Order: sequence, then structure tokens, then C-alpha cells
Amino acid sequence: MSEVLVVVDHVDGAVKKPTFELLTIARRLGEPSAVFFGSPDKGAEAAEKLGKHGAEKVYVVDDAEIKGYLVAPKAEALQQLVDKTSPAAVLFVSGYEGKEVAARLAIKIGAGLITDAVDVDDSGTTTQSVFAGSYTVKAKVTQGVPLITVKPNSAPVEEVGAAGTVEAFAATVSDSAKKAQIVASQPRKASGRPELTEAAIVVSGGRGTGGDFAPIEGLADALGAAVGASRAAVDSGWMPHSFQVGQTGKVVSPQLYVANGISGAIQHRAGMQTSKTIVAVNKDEEAPIFELVDFGVVGDLHKVLPAATEAIVKHKG
Repeated sequence: MSEVLVVVDHVDGAVKKPTFELLTIARRLGEPSAVFFGSPDKGAEAAEKLGKHGAEKVYVVDDAEIKGYLVAPKAEALQQLVDKTSPAAVLFVSGYEGKEVAARLAIKIGAGLITDAVDVDDSGTTTQSVFAGSYTVKAKVTQGVPLITVKPNSAPVEEVGAAGTVEAFAATVSDSAKKAQIVASQPRKASGRPELTEAAIVVSGGRGTGGDFAPIEGLADALGAAVGASRAAVDSGWMPHSFQVGQTGKVVSPQLYVANGISGAIQHRAGMQTSKTIVAVNKDEEAPIFELVDFGVVGDLHKVLPAATEAIVKHKG
């Protein structure tokens, strides 16, 4: 059975949930092998969890020489690993870095690339939502090693218990790949809530909040959810751009998306339409958002959300 490489998304060795989802998908295509960029000691620690979730092998690429640069060195290292292993596919988390590394790798090895998949079956056929969610399409790479970036929350996390054998991989990175250097970085302040693009539940607010996001944040905290915002809310200065869900913001695909005071413009739909279950609260019963929801509530979010939050907290207690 051919290997399927899964590029690990982690923060200082702490593996993020979407990587475990990729390992579930990888088992459909072949034998999962994780690729960890980081220090050998962190890689060894991560290997235990990666193995628990299906990685038979964990390639650890020491990033001591490349972590001060942008994505080009990672693409070069992956090219060398692909040449060595001849995998059945390479899977990436569909984020900014994952898609750029995948694109650079595709050019280097002359392979086809599919981005933003929401499902991959055992034949390698992917499902995507395109044109702002207007169409669902099936696609399959027909040239070279299939490279696929997959949106978070596209597969279940399954603990199967695999070997997780650590294997060091020494990559040779050219000087040309080190032309874009990171000169400074600043960690984002922790909010205590899940990362927006990875959260299983997202509660968003729009123009209908009137700038008061307290009901949105209250419900989000009760559900253990991330907070999002529409472009109108961001443009009004009520929330930072990092919270924006939509075509010019972040694309999310949670199990549950709760839209509050959001009309449902096509720009916003493009960022959340692949959510598994969609709930909307809006005073306007003619709001376009109601066309795509599973459950709709016509009402004032400032009354509906506190009542829902109270009921959830009472139920949990």
C-alpha cells in the first residue's frame, strides 16, 4: 500500500485538530505518513498523538535552518520527500500557508492541485463548493501525485492506534528558497476561544447587532464556539478584520454556523455555505440568509440570543 503524506499543522509541537482529520482521509487513500516541520524533540512528542490518529510513520524535518524564512524552503523539502517516497497523495490543511506550499510543490513536481476540498473519497475524487457556494463539484487530479488541500471540519477525528514511527528526514534547501526572510513576528493575543477557521461551532454577527457583540460572544462562550463577523460589521469598525467571514475574509466550514443579524449577501455566503448545519436569527423574514438555513428564527437577536444562552447554560449546569 502506497504512503499518503499528511503535512502536519502545529504550533510549537501542539498538533491542530485539522491534521487529525487529514489522517482519517489519508487512510482512505493508502498508508498515512505525517510530515512534521520542527525540532526533533517536538517531532518525537507529536509522533505519539499522530500515531494514535493513524500515522504509521512520522517524517521529522528539522526546521532549524528554515524556520526564519517563508514557505519556499518547505516546498523544496517536500519535493525531496515526494521524490523519495513516491506517495499516493499529499494532503494539506487548507489555510494560507498550506495552499501556498501546495501550489509551489505542484509546480516543482509537475502535479495537479485541488484546493479547498470538503471531502475526499477512496478513489481520490474530491468534493468542492465553488462560485460562492452556488455549485458542488467533483474533481480528481489526473497528472502526477495528487496534491489536495482540505478545509477543516471535513472529516471525523478517529483514534485508530498506528505505529507512529519517527524517521528523521534531512532536506537540502537552496539559497534561492531563502530570499524571503521573516524579520519579526508577534504572537496573537489568546482569546480563549477556538481558532475561527478550525472551530466546530461559529457564532457570527452582522449589521443587525448595531455594534453590540455581547449577545454574540455570550452565546459563543456558552457553546464553546468561535466568534465571526460579516463584512458590514467589520467595515463599521465593530470587529477586527481577523473576525470577518466571507469571500474577502476567512472561509469556515464548521459543524454548526449561527448567523445573527446577517442579511446573507453572496459575499458572506461564500465564506460559510459549506457549514454542515446553518442557523440564522434575523428580524427581516425576507432576508436572503433564510434561503440556505436549516433552521431560521425571525426575531430580535438581542432578545433571542440571551434567552438561548441562558437555556444552554442551564442545560449544561
